[in-house]
Amino acid sequence: MAKDLELSLKPGDPAPGFTTLATDGSPVSLSDFAGKWVVLYFYPKDDTPGCTKEACGFRDVYRQIQKQGGVVLGVSVDPVKAHQKFTTKFQLPFPLLADTDHRIVSAYGVWGEKVFMGRNYFGTHRVTFLIGPDGRIARIWPKVKPEEHPAEVLEALKGAR
Repeated sequence: MAKDLELSLKPGDPAPGFTTLATDGSPVSLSDFAGKWVVLYFYPKDDTPGCTKEACGFRDVYRQIQKQGGVVLGVSVDPVKAHQKFTTKFQLPFPLLADTDHRIVSAYGVWGEKVFMGRNYFGTHRVTFLIGPDGRIARIWPKVKPEEHPAEVLEALKGAR
């Protein structure tokens, strides 16, 4: 059985920078959001049950997150085309980032061994990072319940301001 993911990043650490393609195919960098709160959430796969619940939850609180000075960025190793279908199907108002070369999931330490139905494999762990306007990690959620998590992040963001 795979052991729990041990993250090397901690609150207070500088958030690793990155540039990759967003849902619309345009390049997006973490530095594009300097001065804002960034909800950077990592998820395993587009259009799967847990990932859909989490994405739709963030969709439903997105305006409130914006009112708190935040943005939401979802990251998976799926390609842009899969992100486009997922975004259209569920009307997601925030960009999904394609990490097909695994650079971002590796930099944040969320790529690792997982177990599903007794089978070990490597994949993206469901982890969220709240990055402050100063570019430092303010909070990390290493274990996420997709149904409850977006509201939990919104409450943390309200308390962080």
